[in-house]
Amino acid sequence: MSPSGPGFPVDTDAANEAGAPQLVMPGRSCSASAGVDWVSRGWALFRAAPLMWVLFFVIYLIIQVALSFVPVIGTLAGYLVAPVFAGGIALGCRAIETGGELELEHLFGGFRRNTANLLVVGVLYIVGGLAVLLVFGLFAGFSVVSALLVGGEDRIVESIAAASLPLILGTLVCTALFVPLMAAYWFAPMLVALHEVKPVEAMRESLFACFRNFVAFLVYGLVMLGLLLVALIPLGLGILVWVPLMMASTYASYRGVFTEPAASEESR
Repeated sequence: MSPSGPGFPVDTDAANEAGAPQLVMPGRSCSASAGVDWVSRGWALFRAAPLMWVLFFVIYLIIQVALSFVPVIGTLAGYLVAPVFAGGIALGCRAIETGGELELEHLFGGFRRNTANLLVVGVLYIVGGLAVLLVFGLFAGFSVVSALLVGGEDRIVESIAAASLPLILGTLVCTALFVPLMAAYWFAPMLVALHEVKPVEAMRESLFACFRNFVAFLVYGLVMLGLLLVALIPLGLGILVWVPLMMASTYASYRGVFTEPAASEESR
């Protein structure tokens, strides 16, 4: 899919067939207050079917936990199918927006539409994650070598300091690398599932859009962090609401950045 120009809507037959809103490529730049609006719109989506949202989360959690029991392969499989589930959740959010109901089949909707490309997004995310871990491994190796070079029982403090510095530096570097990886992933499943954007292009556009909206995402993150702290108060049971809210608000952020507003929104 090739954009018709910066900031111009892109409309394809595939997108219309999916009932997706009109796509804007590249994603627009939103104000800081958009971060709050995304949470608010996510909450509206959650309120439309709260029990089904909680069921979504519980089923997804069970699947991921079950996969985690399979050493290495299970964990990788969990990351691989994550964007497929995310694509299905996006289809469910769209159903709510168009007056439909959120149904259990929406959770697995990504396994029936654009599945291959959604899996490619998962593969790209895994490769990126492994690259970040490799960088951390290199720094960890440097820390071991540094400690061995210092060595000696009479130089314990120096050994610890020599080992800690590369680890701290490696952690900072890996965090810096993980942020763009998450940014590249954030919008990708929705662009692929709803608009059939190719995986590499979807991740590239997602990356640029996230950094273009850095302030809005900062506000969004602070609001979600505050809500997380509240969710943890009642024995952590609030997580049953917080995670679905994050799922729904992620879709809301995509709608705000990558799509033309609905007529009702334009009239506000």
